[in-house]
Amino acid sequence: MLARIKTYASFVRFSHSVFALPFALIGALLAARRHPVGWDRVFWIVVAMVAARSAAMGFNRLIDARLDALNPRTSGREIPRGLVSRRGASLFVTVSAVAFVWAASRLSLLCLALSPVALAIVFWYSLAKRYTPYTQAFLGLAMAVAPVGGWLAAGGAWGLEPFLLGLAIGSWVAGFDVLYACQDLGFDRDHGLRSIPERFGVRHALGISRLLHVATIASLASLYWAVPLGRLYLPGVGLIAILLAYEQSLVSEHDLSQIERAFDLNGYVGILYLLITAVSIYVP
Repeated sequence: MLARIKTYASFVRFSHSVFALPFALIGALLAARRHPVGWDRVFWIVVAMVAARSAAMGFNRLIDARLDALNPRTSGREIPRGLVSRRGASLFVTVSAVAFVWAASRLSLLCLALSPVALAIVFWYSLAKRYTPYTQAFLGLAMAVAPVGGWLAAGGAWGLEPFLLGLAIGSWVAGFDVLYACQDLGFDRDHGLRSIPERFGVRHALGISRLLHVATIASLASLYWAVPLGRLYLPGVGLIAILLAYEQSLVSEHDLSQIERAFDLNGYVGILYLLITAVSIYVP
């Protein structure tokens, strides 16, 4: 049983929940300044985020199983190796989607009403590379749902905060996904798949990635003026800027060998930003 749980956790890269979950919690933290949030609500926000991401990743692995088997970089994934069956993957996606809708229903009627829209957005990313070169932009859009969802789940009303956070995480995730997609440029061209690197080439794709990360920092910094935050906030954003700059420095047009290392650094960005924002809100 434990081995099966580990297999499915690996199947959906459960540890990568640290990308979106911190931003959902930040959205909730900002909304909680006006609408106190209990731990039960925090629990359902976490359940909703993990379930939505698991459904999206499972759908991605299911839809791309044939392509993953052909790509040397991804042929070791669980479905191509036979560790997870297509039927098992389909059941997992269905259960995760139902869990997300149920968690949304526990948060508010608005969250419940918007839950199918959120699922449609996160599922579309897996299909986008078959139709548009701007696949990475759709992943950014899918991730931007997280802080907006956290804000709404905590009872937030109209405000700039969720939109600035959505822009920040959307540009951040799209930026590093552009880097990641550079690895598969040859494979994508051979199999008719589309991406920003496939459309513009590696050199221009790296430039687009860097511009997206500049937009990330600009969005995070803008939040300082939209929300009364403590003095530690902007230096904290500066730390994130340094981390993203270092990530970008690991990758060049002629050397993509450090992309996995650059990708792994992103796990620290969301956690660091959650800590920075929490301190800026609650510490005078």
